[in-house]
Amino acid sequence: MAELFKNYIAGKWVAAKSNKTFENRNPANRDDLIGLFPASTAEDADAAVHAAKTTFPAWRGVPAPKRGEILYRVGELLRKYKEDIARDMTREMGKVLKETRGDVQEGIDTAFYVAGEGRRLFGETSPAELPDKFAMSVRTPIGVCTLITPWNFPMAIPTWKMFPALLCGNTVVLKPAEDTPATASRLIEILNEAGVPRGVVNLVHGRGEEVGAALVRHPEVQLVSFTGSAAVGREIAAVCGQNLKRVSLELGGKNGQIVMEDADLELAVEGALWGAFGTTGQRCTATSRLIVHRDVAKKVTEALVARAGQLKIGDGLDETVDMGPLINQPARDKVLNYITIGKQEGARLLIGGGSHETGACAKGYFFQPTIFDQVKSQMRIAQEEIFGPVLSIVEIGSFEEAIRVLNDSRYGLSSSIYTRDVGRAFRAIRDVEAGITYINGPTIGAEVHLPFGGVKDTGNGHREAGTTVYDIFTEWKSVYIDYSGKLQKAQIDNAD
Repeated sequence: MAELFKNYIAGKWVAAKSNKTFENRNPANRDDLIGLFPASTAEDADAAVHAAKTTFPAWRGVPAPKRGEILYRVGELLRKYKEDIARDMTREMGKVLKETRGDVQEGIDTAFYVAGEGRRLFGETSPAELPDKFAMSVRTPIGVCTLITPWNFPMAIPTWKMFPALLCGNTVVLKPAEDTPATASRLIEILNEAGVPRGVVNLVHGRGEEVGAALVRHPEVQLVSFTGSAAVGREIAAVCGQNLKRVSLELGGKNGQIVMEDADLELAVEGALWGAFGTTGQRCTATSRLIVHRDVAKKVTEALVARAGQLKIGDGLDETVDMGPLINQPARDKVLNYITIGKQEGARLLIGGGSHETGACAKGYFFQPTIFDQVKSQMRIAQEEIFGPVLSIVEIGSFEEAIRVLNDSRYGLSSSIYTRDVGRAFRAIRDVEAGITYINGPTIGAEVHLPFGGVKDTGNGHREAGTTVYDIFTEWKSVYIDYSGKLQKAQIDNAD
């Protein structure tokens, strides 16, 4: 019998009030039922928000260093259980073990980094313009935060959002993706074991259209942090805008890697292979466009096709496998549709382009590593986010053209350039329209102590990770202390 999972509300594991459930199956093997999860509704969302609101005054009163100590214990527990979590995550969402271990490691790194910030939630002091007066600014928590997270990084992204939110004194309602609910449940178990008080963190499973929408619209939710598609992000932003509710959006990408004629070509091919086919291309930072100088395009393309053809596809629990499945059938259907679009647009399919259903892969959502060349920047496969193992090669004739092509996108998350010319590297840093730029590295591989996010349709300007994340989860308060013993009028008493 399949394991029955529950929501976590007010410190208790509870079923959805409807008692309805949904299935969670292994994308590498549809016969493998991981468990049944609560199909929650607005009623469950309301209970979770009520619990978070009730516990907010007490949690905000806990000194930030103490909150940091609890999060440090969370990091230690994540490290203790890392291998078990990684294996369960591979079974749940498909990516290979080395990647799910990395996913858990991001949670560990975030916990330890955020824990230290418990003694560094710095405000500022400033000279006052009047005598016998003191001026400063301090951070204060916002309140109840709803975190809506995707399936491709089911441990890393929830921790990126949750740990800073908690450190700042907020309470949380987590709504994980329907495709990876088990990893979210495991995270809540660890938070509970580490000593996070009941009601401070709440977990509600269910469909985004139902429970997610209810949380976004809930009047007692002060902040929504969402990672997902630009289309859904726009809807969330509209709702939050109508209610003057803070919203942080981390959305899509159509990331480009430039390879100039002076690049280390072997290194560039390694980077493109990892960037395009790591996580089966299911990263918002995945390399989906390879922008190659025509002088080296033939050599780079031949090497990439050869290497892509050697990638081993299969169950990510097999340590010899390079690439696991797509997350579900709709994802595979979407990628197949873009293969058709690419051919119709006149791009040349060099390798892949179809499902991989042989042998042990017959019951999973596997897809072949796919490469197109003769791609023009205006083509849909070069403009739209595919979210699968599909790489489009665009040839260019100069550095200036490469920058124009890379910037010819409504997204602006990650970017990369391979060159030995330091001048080109610095001009790329200046001119590329993206929140992240790698020099001689692939478009994937962010580190938790630097800001993460992008420009244009990639988000609404906020940055997760690093120190910038605290500007999402805190309000600034300016404080003036007048000890002169008399009324002083700023901009009046001190005027010439």
